Amino acid sequence: MMQSLTLCGASVLAASDQGGLWGLFVQSFDFFTVLLLLGSLIAVAIIVRCLIDVRERKILPEASIGRINDLMRAGREEDLRAFVKHDESFPSRVLRQVIEPGRKRDRLGMRETAEIAASEEVARWFRAIEPLNVVGNLGPLIGLAGTVWGMILAFTSLGATGGQAGPADLSMGISKALFHTLLGLTLAIPCLFVFGFYRSIVDRICTRGMLVSSQLIESLPADDDDDGTFPPRVEAKPVSRMATAV
Repeated sequence: MMQSLTLCGASVLAASDQGGLWGLFVQSFDFFTVLLLLGSLIAVAIIVRCLIDVRERKILPEASIGRINDLMRAGREEDLRAFVKHDESFPSRVLRQVIEPGRKRDRLGMRETAEIAASEEVARWFRAIEPLNVVGNLGPLIGLAGTVWGMILAFTSLGATGGQAGPADLSMGISKALFHTLLGLTLAIPCLFVFGFYRSIVDRICTRGMLVSSQLIESLPADDDDDGTFPPRVEAKPVSRMATAV
C-alpha cells in the first residue's frame, strides 16, 4: 500500500509538472471547487464594495458636517430635516431619527434616540464587512470537505483493486485532496486579512462618527431647554484623515 501511495504521489507531481496548477485545477474540478470559486467571487465583490464605501470621506464627509452645523446655527430646522433626509452620512442618519416629526424632543429622549440610531449605524457598517469573515472561515472547511472526498475516492480506488491500484488510479483522488486544501486556504487567508484590516477602519470611523453625532445632538434645541432655541454652536471637530483609511 505504501508503495502504491508513493507511486501515486510521483504521478501527481508529474501531472503538476506537465500542466502546472491549471492541470491540477482541471483534474480536481468538482462541486467543492465550484463552491470555492463562488466564495472567491463573493469575496472579490465585497472587497470592491469596501474600497468604494468604507472610506472616511464617505461615512463622515466634512461637507455634510459643515452643512449640518450651518443649518443648526441659522436655526433652520425644516431645512435641516430636509437635508438629513437625503444625506447618507453617519451624522445625518443619526439626526434623521432624532428630529423626525412627531417624536418627543426632551433632552434625555433625544440622547437615547441618538444612541440607538448611532448603534444601528455602527452595526450596519460592521455587517457590510462581516461576509468576508464568513467566507474566510468557510473556505478552509469547504477545502477540508473536498480533501476528505478526494481521500475517499483514492482509497475506494485502492480497495476496488484489492490493494493493487496503480498510480493512475489513485492520482485523481490524491490531487483533489491536495488541491481542495490549497484552494480553501487561498480563499481564507486574503478574506480574513482584509476583514481584519477593514474592521479596524470601521471601528475608528464609527467611533469618530458617534462623537460627532453626539456633539451635533447637543446643539439641537429640546422642549425642556430654558428658551427652546438652539443653544450656542458646539463645534464638531474636523475629522482628520486617517492613515489607515482608504
